[in-house]
Amino acid sequence: MSERDFPESRRLHEEARRLMPGGVNSPVRAFGRVGGDPIYISSGSGATIRDVDGNTWLDYVGSWGPMILGHDHPVIRKAVEEALSRGTSFGAPTAAEVEMAGLIVGMVPSVDLVRLVNSGTEATMSAVRLARAATGRAKIVTFRGGYHGHADPFLVEAGSGAATIGVPSSPGVTSGTAADTLTAEYNDSDTVGALFAEHPEAIAAIIVEPVAGNMGCVPPLPGFLETLRILCDREGALLIFDEVMTGFRLAPGGAQQRFGILPDLTTLGKIVGGGLPIGAYGGRTDLMRQIAPDGPVYQAGTLSGNPLATAAGIATLEYLATHPEVYEHLELLSDRLADGFEALIRDQGYPITWNRVGSMGSLFFHDGPVTGWTDAAVADGDRFTRWFQAMLERGIYLAPSPFEAGFLSAAHTTEDIDRTLDAAAGSLTVTFRGGTDG
Repeated sequence: MSERDFPESRRLHEEARRLMPGGVNSPVRAFGRVGGDPIYISSGSGATIRDVDGNTWLDYVGSWGPMILGHDHPVIRKAVEEALSRGTSFGAPTAAEVEMAGLIVGMVPSVDLVRLVNSGTEATMSAVRLARAATGRAKIVTFRGGYHGHADPFLVEAGSGAATIGVPSSPGVTSGTAADTLTAEYNDSDTVGALFAEHPEAIAAIIVEPVAGNMGCVPPLPGFLETLRILCDREGALLIFDEVMTGFRLAPGGAQQRFGILPDLTTLGKIVGGGLPIGAYGGRTDLMRQIAPDGPVYQAGTLSGNPLATAAGIATLEYLATHPEVYEHLELLSDRLADGFEALIRDQGYPITWNRVGSMGSLFFHDGPVTGWTDAAVADGDRFTRWFQAMLERGIYLAPSPFEAGFLSAAHTTEDIDRTLDAAAGSLTVTFRGGTDG
């Protein structure tokens, strides 16, 4: 592909920049880290997306994770169409909300009760409010390079889009709010222990991505999550797993099922809505009964439990719960992709690292290992940009940021993986040696 291939995308982006900040509704979409104008998508099918200029791309963004079954899956499309025929919103209870809550409680090991919200950000901010109320404490522990949405308490040394645009702590976040957010190093439980020692009986909760996905994909080291559980139990704090990204992706019950560690509260998003806007948080009965109207902790939302979103979510979760071969397929593809990258590293000696857990992964331009934000932040950003553009030229659509994970879907095939590895071999040649590979 070349610049002349995207005239309609360029035209749309010029118009969008007159109407929206940066021309986008979420910062990373602006392609600011990788150069050029963003590609405007018109449709998706299976593992591919199509842009407004008629180009087709093999997609590893998957709407940033939700499309675990691929684009335009017939089961989800049918469910949404049927829900649409009955109405788009009522602001009153529906049977679908009850059905979806039952699926979540039945699939996620630590969740006894659940509340549906409209986004992952709403889920995490609500879970933290509940943790503070339940413990009577104010402070929370997050991890450098982690991302839990754009609520004020989380925009302190945040990863993902905040790091991509070079604003790790957003203006507008008050010093008082920032003072109650303590940051530790991901995969370094000693730094967490030190915070508890420094702030005795003041920490309400640790909130953590059980697999970091917003500094690129960074798996937990053996014992890390277990130690967080032990520290919380010892210190009277709550453990919150932010499974907005990992929920239903790494296993039917998410990362907590995969690793066998149960948090007190869990936040969900992305896959739980099958591609429509939704979020959820849930946990132990004694905690969740403190949410209004059962208890004094207030949280509400006009569109929470929206009929279209719950229809898509129910269809997705039911499919995943009854089709275990989806996870077998995803693991097979992930192994094939990992083996291919490891062969490139071994045969060519490239200073790169491929991290992955299940069907999410990242390529770091760093000779590794990459176990936290310190490693991810010093990876070669310029080489990532060349890599991204070279892969785009070969028809592979990746996240336009070195701090975002990539995702496989059930619609990807072994042929797609082999095509991707062929494209990667050529792109890495360009990235490291310059010029083209013909």
